[in-house]
Amino acid sequence: MVIDITEIQDIHFFFRLESFKEIYAILWIFAPIFILVLGITISVLAIVWLEREISAGIQQRIGPEYTGPFGVLQALADGTKLLFKENLIPSRGDIRLFSIGPSLSVISIIISYSVIPFGYNFVLSDLNIGVFLWIAISSIAPIGLLMSGYGSNNKYSFLGGLRAAAQSISYEIPLTLCVLSISLLSNSLSTVDIVDAQSKYGFWGWNLWRQPMGFIVFLISYLAECERLPFDLPEAEEELVAGYQTEYSGIKFGLFYVASYLNLLISSLFVTVLYLGGSNISIPYIFVSEFFEINNTYGVFVTIIGIFITLAKTYLFLFISITTRWTLPRLRIDQLLNLGWKFLLPISLGNLLLTTSSQLFSL
Repeated sequence: MVIDITEIQDIHFFFRLESFKEIYAILWIFAPIFILVLGITISVLAIVWLEREISAGIQQRIGPEYTGPFGVLQALADGTKLLFKENLIPSRGDIRLFSIGPSLSVISIIISYSVIPFGYNFVLSDLNIGVFLWIAISSIAPIGLLMSGYGSNNKYSFLGGLRAAAQSISYEIPLTLCVLSISLLSNSLSTVDIVDAQSKYGFWGWNLWRQPMGFIVFLISYLAECERLPFDLPEAEEELVAGYQTEYSGIKFGLFYVASYLNLLISSLFVTVLYLGGSNISIPYIFVSEFFEINNTYGVFVTIIGIFITLAKTYLFLFISITTRWTLPRLRIDQLLNLGWKFLLPISLGNLLLTTSSQLFSL
């Protein structure tokens, strides 16, 4: 049997084409993850620059201005400096816990981004338990801080880790109860369903108006979960040197720095998704409805508009968080715990009871 040379070439071309398709399929799987990680990295750099500029404005000073235009590359320069610094390890500390702690804090927060609907049909994983996945995974981060404090073999670090664990437990319960109230209103735990439920009624359908007390409790709780002033007791410089970060240097110290801003960003995104309608613009429909009808066929363009709206709402709350840091004084540890257990917990329980009652009577 004689096979022509052209047939052999066709066979080889076919197999090469199939291999290219397999490679393309693999790359297409990792492309959304890469885009999300790249977007998160750029957002963190933007938050660091915004915080420095806003704090400089509040304190009437100049702020970063030499590294890049308007100092936008200052955070990148600081990260590069930490990357090349010496990585010191305590001689009598637990090396495994000391090394795992920062990575655990960062990874547990990054996973939470997978359930955020940034735009219309633009979510990495639409899970039925999306909001509870965030709460469950975010509760792992304080374990990393406790491991870091214990592994450092330093009393200030250990006290900082204990404070982080106590603070997380105190404020996770009111935060979870507020999320449960939102889930009852939306009849779903999926973040996409929660956004869709708010979009049905426009601007006045936002959960901000339906759950005003829950919104305030959620806002205070997420500031405490992010360990931002006035709730930064785990790393209070005047009391604990730098808390659980005291013995860290180099890239591991930088991971804690990144984790704090990642946590702040994901919390602001969840405020947007749960209370502000996510990617829905929901403003009085002057030219807006016609605009979206014209561009409804272009799915990519609508997605980009949705991402822009989501980020605009998110950065509004980031501005509030940054302003709060440079405005309010730090609480004492007893005041912090009393606020969580004696005030926010009863209010969130009462809010959940009212929400449950209203849902039962509406049946």
